[in-house]
Amino acid sequence: MLLPFWVRALDHQHGGVYNCFNNTGDRLVSKDKYTWSQGRFLWVWSKIAAMITEHRLSGQSVEFYEHARKTARFIEENAFLDNGNCAFLLSESGDKKEPVPGKGFDTSIFADCFTVLGLSEFAGLTNDSERFEEVLKLYDRISTRLATGDFRSEPYPEPSGFRSHSFPMIMLNVTQNLTDIAEKLHHPGRETLLQDSKAYMQEIMENFVRPDYRIVEMLPDNPADESTLLYRHVNPGHTIECMWFVMQTARKAGQSDYIQKAVLAIEKAVELGWDREFGGLFRFVDKTGGKPAGDKRNTALEEFITDSWDMKLWWPHSEALYATLMGYQLTGNEIMLDLHHQFRNYVFETFPNTDQSIGEWVQIRDRKGEPLDKVAALPVKDPYHILRNMLLSIELLEESIITETKHK
Repeated sequence: MLLPFWVRALDHQHGGVYNCFNNTGDRLVSKDKYTWSQGRFLWVWSKIAAMITEHRLSGQSVEFYEHARKTARFIEENAFLDNGNCAFLLSESGDKKEPVPGKGFDTSIFADCFTVLGLSEFAGLTNDSERFEEVLKLYDRISTRLATGDFRSEPYPEPSGFRSHSFPMIMLNVTQNLTDIAEKLHHPGRETLLQDSKAYMQEIMENFVRPDYRIVEMLPDNPADESTLLYRHVNPGHTIECMWFVMQTARKAGQSDYIQKAVLAIEKAVELGWDREFGGLFRFVDKTGGKPAGDKRNTALEEFITDSWDMKLWWPHSEALYATLMGYQLTGNEIMLDLHHQFRNYVFETFPNTDQSIGEWVQIRDRKGEPLDKVAALPVKDPYHILRNMLLSIELLEESIITETKHK
């Protein structure tokens, strides 16, 4: 009951999708459109259209293609500012809006990253080399801004004196998607994009992974700051999601050592993050497990971490379903298979909406798994993580079946 919810949420007039729903999905609270979500939605709808065309899914690809086309046009015509950056928030019809009045339009570089992901996937669906060239220009601009520090990352800016794991992580995902599309389009930049992807993978695995395979979310410039909550806290879901990004690039690059290291990092994330009393992953934990602790710097991010640490969110659990499946397929590690079953049992007992007339998942839960009417990062019901991981799992399982058949 995932797709019916989002089919009902399509904006057939302007393109894109309405997703400012409450947590249970029974009430649309706003028709505003966050570029972050619209880019993610475009990726999903383009992926579905491609998989139907490739006979991996049943359905009418033209319906998904046509709405993906409308969404791509909506983003291209409305999201870009004169400086080339992407506005973070748009109205239903595409007017640019300041998320906080007086604070500007381009408030998060992540919106630009998800625009790249969506438009590149649509370019691959349509074999549109010209559109892909425009996407690469946006990618180059993002890379330059990250290198020079000319960017914002609201709602939780990177604290001064720390390097955030989030940036090489999102860029790893961006570059591997661009590499795949460049390969499909026979684009000459494919090898350069793969080298970029490998560089981001190496930055994560060599700088942000600790000797115990814990991934640091905020890496301090000064070792004296390792006593802070910013350094000590762990985001288990981010670790798990990032590690399948790593495995994907490592497989393409033939670096099996990073695949093995990624599997160990997933194991560590579950060891620290799993709630042994009620099940599921905590949102944030301390590096020793339990409630995040450490010296504070009075940042909005720290307040966010301590206030929401024991929530159970949909996205880490959907990422875990896919990452553990991939880890098992690539390594044969039985622990990955056991963890996959552990997550599967918890996820499908906890998140799907029991109201079949609505469907989808109730995405935000309290520690005991009860629905919680709160905001995760944006005031939206996100169309991305669950559908993306379901689609990628179908591809992964199909690949496994083909491999097994060849070996018989």
